[in-house]
Amino acid sequence: MKTKNLLLFGLTLAVIGFNAPASAEEQADTTEKPTNYVLLKGGLYSPSKSFDLDNFNAGNTTSLDSKTGFAGEVAMGHYFTPMLALELGAGYMESEGSPDAQPGETKLKIVPLIATGKVFLPLGVFEPYGLGGIGAYITDLDVSGNTGDAHGSTEITYGFHAGAGFNINFHKHMFAGLEGKYFWAEPSFGGDHVALDGFVTTATFGFRY
Repeated sequence: MKTKNLLLFGLTLAVIGFNAPASAEEQADTTEKPTNYVLLKGGLYSPSKSFDLDNFNAGNTTSLDSKTGFAGEVAMGHYFTPMLALELGAGYMESEGSPDAQPGETKLKIVPLIATGKVFLPLGVFEPYGLGGIGAYITDLDVSGNTGDAHGSTEITYGFHAGAGFNINFHKHMFAGLEGKYFWAEPSFGGDHVALDGFVTTATFGFRY
């Protein structure tokens, strides 16, 4: 009987040990993500508005439709909580435009310097989020038309952006996803206001550390 009791006691301890929760260190290793990250983004800039230039062709006012172009960004971020992060980024966007009937074209080149707040919904592997922020947009405008080529001066304007996206967490250190945002900014070149407003849609790849 004594031997049976000892065997039963040992078996009980073994079962308890097998099912016991992992240590705090082991749990942290598998569930807690690092609080800093770097993020690469690449995709498309799709302007949503046309703009007018007063002296594009022989002094005539001409409306130009902007075309979809490239957008890229490098960002660094910090998680203050698993649901809230702040991100600072710099990038490059471009768009070409042309009038409907008259010859000539324009090219917009934009360097955005932006600060973005993100609110996450941690769902394990899948992590959707909303975003919003402010930015400075360094914009350069190149113009060619009947009156000859012109290189617009570089202008800096400020704007806002908002959007949403999601991450797929492959590992606590690595993730990828998609992000879409809309921004509002309107610099002025020689009295001509150029609306940069549009959608930026990017694929993202990040590393937490």
